[in-house]
Amino acid sequence: MKTAIIHDWIVDIGGAENCLKEFNSYFPESDFYTLISKQDSLIKIGIDPKKVKNSFISKLPFAEKKYRNYLPFFPLAIEQFDLSEYDFILSTSHAVAKNVITNAKQLHITYCCTPIRYAWDMYFEYCKTSGLNKGIKGKIAKIILHYIRMWDYSCANRPDHYIAISEYISRRIKKVYNIDSGVIYPPVNVSDLECKTNKQEFYLTASRMVPYKRIDKIVEAFSKMPDKKLIVIGDGPDFNKVKSKAAKNVEILGYQSFDVLREYMQNAKAFVFAAEEDFGIIPVEAQACGTPVIAYGVGGARETVIDNKTGVFFYNQEPDGIIGGVKNFEKIEKNFDSIAIRKNAERFSRERFEKEIREYVSIKQEEFFNKK
Repeated sequence: MKTAIIHDWIVDIGGAENCLKEFNSYFPESDFYTLISKQDSLIKIGIDPKKVKNSFISKLPFAEKKYRNYLPFFPLAIEQFDLSEYDFILSTSHAVAKNVITNAKQLHITYCCTPIRYAWDMYFEYCKTSGLNKGIKGKIAKIILHYIRMWDYSCANRPDHYIAISEYISRRIKKVYNIDSGVIYPPVNVSDLECKTNKQEFYLTASRMVPYKRIDKIVEAFSKMPDKKLIVIGDGPDFNKVKSKAAKNVEILGYQSFDVLREYMQNAKAFVFAAEEDFGIIPVEAQACGTPVIAYGVGGARETVIDNKTGVFFYNQEPDGIIGGVKNFEKIEKNFDSIAIRKNAERFSRERFEKEIREYVSIKQEEFFNKK
């Protein structure tokens, strides 16, 4: 069976790209299609660059760094891929990859990280945080996003089956497209993370520093609690903003290797997570280290953190809400069992992901091709 795997873009390595790495190992003879890719990123996730076909976006000026500026061309670019020679198409999508054109003889399954956030449920927040809620530039952006939204909705039935990365995303798919989806949680390398029961007296947060991650709010919260130490790991566009809010009890380390991050996750008394995430891999990684999570109680964290057993929730992303979450954690801190926390994280292992994906794809292929 000839297989094609479609991904939005392969530039930076994140959770979606780690899923792509797994799919490459499950379907090693596949060809790959993407809007734009970086060769070093492909090599990092084990994909032969010779197997990858990029869209015309990759040939546009400064595309490797400024590809998001070409958003208006994404629908045209993804529709230019001729996939007619393939029997099975697997798309991994948080933007436009799921909207490739296929025919009735082809089976198309999409592993959907989310409907396009900035066009749908995070539209108003995106416009606000990007400074696009006023002025001529804002008006143009809103017109473009309206076009993207209408195009995306019109393409919703192109995949034969949707797999959501969480129940939260499954509900979002239903809300936006009125389509039911299965749920298979992404893989987390829990086997590479050792549980440590003896914790040190500091809190940890780690993330790419972009607005929706709320790292600035976490730093602001701890700056109001001078008796508590916070370690911050990560880099990104908001780095200077985050650093400007840090008091003496907040140590900002910038980007660190995974080995360094792992050591801090193993030793932290708790991991603080304030983002509304589709799934959220790093809270699971922290739990794999036996570390409880203080999490914003909306989104994927509701499915990976067990309240009062592997962590605690707060429900306001502002500093006062985060402070309340820390105080609630400290009231029951002695009740947390690192071994039980680790066991919860094991529900999201790579082995479990492989088993569930293989079973799902096998069933859908048998149903589809036996009817032809």
